[in-house]
Amino acid sequence: MPAQATRHRVVVVGGGYAGTLAANRLHMRDDVDVTLVNPRPTFVDRIRLHQFVAGSGEATADYGSLLAAGIQLVVDSATRIDTAARTVRLASGRDLGYDYLIYAVGSTAAVPASMPGAAENAVSMVEWESARRLRDTLAELPPEAPVTVVGGGLTGIETAAELAERGLRITLVCGGMLAPSLSTSTRRSVSRWLSRHGVTVVEAAEVTEVRSDAVVLADGDVRRCAVTIWAAGFGVPELAAASGLRVDEIGRLLTDETLTSVDDDRIVATGDAAAPSGQPLRMSCQAAGPLGAQAADTVLSRIAGTEPAVIDFAFTGACVSLGRRGAVRQFARKDDTAVNVYVGGRIAAAHKELTCKLGLFKIRREAHRPGSVPWPKGGSRPGQPFPGGARAEASS
Repeated sequence: MPAQATRHRVVVVGGGYAGTLAANRLHMRDDVDVTLVNPRPTFVDRIRLHQFVAGSGEATADYGSLLAAGIQLVVDSATRIDTAARTVRLASGRDLGYDYLIYAVGSTAAVPASMPGAAENAVSMVEWESARRLRDTLAELPPEAPVTVVGGGLTGIETAAELAERGLRITLVCGGMLAPSLSTSTRRSVSRWLSRHGVTVVEAAEVTEVRSDAVVLADGDVRRCAVTIWAAGFGVPELAAASGLRVDEIGRLLTDETLTSVDDDRIVATGDAAAPSGQPLRMSCQAAGPLGAQAADTVLSRIAGTEPAVIDFAFTGACVSLGRRGAVRQFARKDDTAVNVYVGGRIAAAHKELTCKLGLFKIRREAHRPGSVPWPKGGSRPGQPFPGGARAEASS
């Protein structure tokens, strides 16, 4: 009697851009059983959440249209990874066994608990549940109601622009420079657009307190507002640290350059929650897809008994929407350093819309043709993999 073929169980924790694409790509082998664990039954298209909160678009997709046949979707939250038993404990009390695990938990809001009033009075829009509450709140505001957006990065700019185009009175508090990742000329273009659409930009001042009806700046200025939207940075879930795995200063899982955990070669991290060589890539949909593909390739290499490839990815720039009819397309070197070249206006807006659509298109393409999605290569990375011992300790 012939021996029964060995099947390999892979659990993917997190169903965002990186995790969903990785789950599909694992079907390059037909002896892999894939389980995708996600706390929501629908895919959140996070790069459209600013549209969703402004009422100018939707930001979800059906997993049935994204996942390859045979992938099991488990709607639950992972609470602990038991590396010794190779199981994932779920909030429901269920344990999932795995041979390999892809850690793709993504990123979360980063409203600082240390800032007075921020946790109670500021609303984030980078997660589905808080974005939905914010959408409902904004829908009830009168047109003249002032809204403050905290954070001068790309998320804050897109949110402020979307709401300003809707007609709301927006103040954007940058806490430093407006759009620091963009070039000087691109930054000026963004500033001009915001000014034309009535957005008050407060660049240098930092928020020191969030009240129910105002924000207090470091210089003592009190800015009245009906809603404070927090768009200043991202955090990550605490699952890795809670499971005794080593993480960086904000909780991203430490890996080598193949995306393999420095603590366990059965765990591969990807997307926003991965810190390869302690030097993570910029949190973005642009990086998430390629990192998801590389995480799947690493697992498939380990199953095949071959050496996994190291990260090979190049950034191409950034595209920032300015409402529904405007945008800027910032060009960059492969290492993500902005160059002083950009395209603006309706051409950039069309490019931005195409880029958003491509995020889901690539996931669907992997579902139908695993291993087919390409990505730009040649970006710089550290010369040596992260040394397994010395640069960080697990958070408690």
